[in-house]
Amino acid sequence: MMEPLVEAIVIGDCTQSLDLARNLCDTGISAKEIVVNGIEVAMAQLDEKCTMEQFNLLEIMLTGRAAMEVMKYLFPSGEMVTARKGTIVLAVLEGDVHDIGKNILKMILIANGYQVVDCGKNCPIERLLDVIEKEKPLAIGLSGLIFPVIPMVKQVKEQMQARGIYVPKIMVGGAALKQSSMENLNVDFLAETAFDSVNYLEQLSGGESNE
Repeated sequence: MMEPLVEAIVIGDCTQSLDLARNLCDTGISAKEIVVNGIEVAMAQLDEKCTMEQFNLLEIMLTGRAAMEVMKYLFPSGEMVTARKGTIVLAVLEGDVHDIGKNILKMILIANGYQVVDCGKNCPIERLLDVIEKEKPLAIGLSGLIFPVIPMVKQVKEQMQARGIYVPKIMVGGAALKQSSMENLNVDFLAETAFDSVNYLEQLSGGESNE
C-alpha cells in the first residue's frame, strides 16, 4: 500500500506524493504509519545511494522537497499542539548541509508538544554549545547524512563537559550515524526512525515526573 508513495518521494514528485498521502489518510492510515512506512522508507532508499560513487545532491534535494511537502500535509501548523513538554535543541553539525531528517524530526516533535530550538545545518559546535547553555534543553538531537560529520558528533559531550555547562541527553540519527554505535559516537540514544526519538523523549519525561 505504501510502495507508490515511497516511489513518488524517491523520484521527487511532490504532486503525486501529496495525492497519495491524501488517499492513504482517507483510507484511515495514520500519520505515524505514513511517516514510518512511507517517508522514512523512502529516505532509507536514498541513504543507500549516498556513497562517493552514487552521491547526487540534486536527487537528495528533490526527495527532501517531496518528503517535506507530505510532512506539512500530515502535520499542518494549525493542528500542532501548544508546546507543553521539554525543549529540544536540533542541529546538523558543521561539515554536513543535509537537513531533511532534522526537519522531519522537528515537525514530529512540535506536533507531539515539544518546544524545538533549531540550530540549522552546518552548525559549529561552539554555536550549539551556546544554545545549550542558554536553553538547558531536555535533550539535543543531531542528524548526520555523511560520514565526515562523525568526528564532530563524538566531540559534543566532551566539549560540553570541558566547558562546564549543563549536559543534556544526546540523540542522533541519519544515514551516517546509524552505521556507528552509541558508544563510538559518545551519545545517549541512536534512533532508527524519528518516532524512536519521540519515544525516547517520552521515557525521559516520564522518568523525571516519577521522581
